[in-house]
Amino acid sequence: MPSPNKARERIQGLFPILTSLRANTISLARGNGCTARPSIPTGHLPGADVWLIDNRNERDYVLLEINPTNPPQRKINQAVEILKRGGVIAYPTDTLYGIGCDIMNKKAIERVYQIKQWPKNKPFSFICSDLKNISRYAKVSNYAYKTMRRLLPGPYTFILDGSKEVPKMMLTKRKTAGIRVPDNPICHALITALGNPIISTTASAPNGELFNEPWLIDEHFGKQLDMVIDGGPVIGEPSSVISLLDDTPVILREGIGDVTIL
Repeated sequence: MPSPNKARERIQGLFPILTSLRANTISLARGNGCTARPSIPTGHLPGADVWLIDNRNERDYVLLEINPTNPPQRKINQAVEILKRGGVIAYPTDTLYGIGCDIMNKKAIERVYQIKQWPKNKPFSFICSDLKNISRYAKVSNYAYKTMRRLLPGPYTFILDGSKEVPKMMLTKRKTAGIRVPDNPICHALITALGNPIISTTASAPNGELFNEPWLIDEHFGKQLDMVIDGGPVIGEPSSVISLLDDTPVILREGIGDVTIL
């Protein structure tokens, strides 16, 4: 690995090449551990953690490899910086890869709708860091709290009445919201560092194909995203969706989360 000064000099030498790249898609830090699809023209910044993906004059983005069990904070900060600037990223969860953004950024949410080709009358679910975080964005009864405490973090999406903290475009007509707390260190670290929940919509193709590996997302969505976090392959099955409205559990979708224990 080059010394800090040498790495800095080499990065500075690349600045003229990078002038055409959007500033809000790049965050530099020393380190290694990046991967990129060999079929896509790439440029690795010496001494940096990211690969710059050249999509032939399409949107430039970065592919960032993060240890899924012990994510380094400096790499999490790179992703969070993109989210704070209104970026859209792909990230691993405990079920599938998700596409998301800061739920407080309206323009970023609109981009996710475009990327997913999703009707705007069907709000996305979002992920929180823990039960305490959920209570800020949803009305949680004693029954709902006890139920979620047994099952979270885990592969479940719970439908709850949303609070005033949730943007209107993230709520259904009934003012409800789908909320997750994935059992995934990268998810937890992202939300904790960002300070806001992140949209959670499955990275999938129009034909319904689900993506559980980063290279599949890179191949299908790359040019539309600002960052793809490579946290390795994930399970590849959807979460179980459970409504806890009116303190009555209703299974809306049986996924990988065990629903027999409700």
